[in-house]
Amino acid sequence: MNTSDLALFVQTADSGSITRAAQQLDLTTATASAAIKRLEKQLGTALFIRSTRQLRLSAEGERFLMYCRKALANLDEGFNAINALEGKVAGELRISVPSDLGRNLFLSWMDEIMEAHPDLSISLVIGDSLADFYQDRIDLAIRYGQLQDSNMVAFKLANIDRILCAAPSYVARFGMPTHPNELLQHNCLLFEVNERRFDLWELHQDVGGRVERFKVKVMGNRSANDADVVHRWAVSGKGIAFKARLDMLSDLRDGKVVRLLSNYYAPAVDLHLMSPSRKQVTPAVLLLRDILREKFRQLLG
Repeated sequence: MNTSDLALFVQTADSGSITRAAQQLDLTTATASAAIKRLEKQLGTALFIRSTRQLRLSAEGERFLMYCRKALANLDEGFNAINALEGKVAGELRISVPSDLGRNLFLSWMDEIMEAHPDLSISLVIGDSLADFYQDRIDLAIRYGQLQDSNMVAFKLANIDRILCAAPSYVARFGMPTHPNELLQHNCLLFEVNERRFDLWELHQDVGGRVERFKVKVMGNRSANDADVVHRWAVSGKGIAFKARLDMLSDLRDGKVVRLLSNYYAPAVDLHLMSPSRKQVTPAVLLLRDILREKFRQLLG
């Protein structure tokens, strides 16, 4: 029985569509359909109930799916165990990375890692929406903030502070805000993800040993579901951005943006490397964790 056919069966069951599964595995729909039929012929039973509108697992398919998942997981474990014994960092990692971090930092780091470890393959998924580890076949995700699923394995990479910033050209035209409430008079560049728009900006200030908190419902004429787009708008003078300092470091250094309201600060957020299960924490994952921790330590000081 072909393991690639088993992997295709699992992918089809997860996505609910042979066409989607074929796209995700870089196959033609005809090839995927033939593989499913071949598997059904070997088993002597129908794994899916097909109709013109939907594809769903049969009772036999439901039972077989459980064993398929276990078999594929055991094969992965065996592969990783052999590499660990040989001291090799090998195999393929499919990694989901936020857009700004992915394009402007991780791409160059990825080149370094792969040159040092030629047996390692990395498939990169860049975007800010939360990854579905199973449907998107994601091995690892780098994400900001608190974990939503306690079953995941998470390694803290860094604690990231956020800043307000704008291009000098914007400040020259519209002035420098001196208090959080003055943001209401400015064009704020908005970020949205998973149908949530981040337009409530929170800033703190230490005053005589106590913390004063300001929450401002900002407005602007530009919003994007891609953090790198917000970054580019800020650099080109389109408005004020509320960004991870990590994303803006090179622009701050080069004078392409300036920090605003520097006597206020925003609550910092943790950046994690996440895996759906401990079984998937391979030598390659631990290597990546250690490299990223060191990179962030060097960048953030």
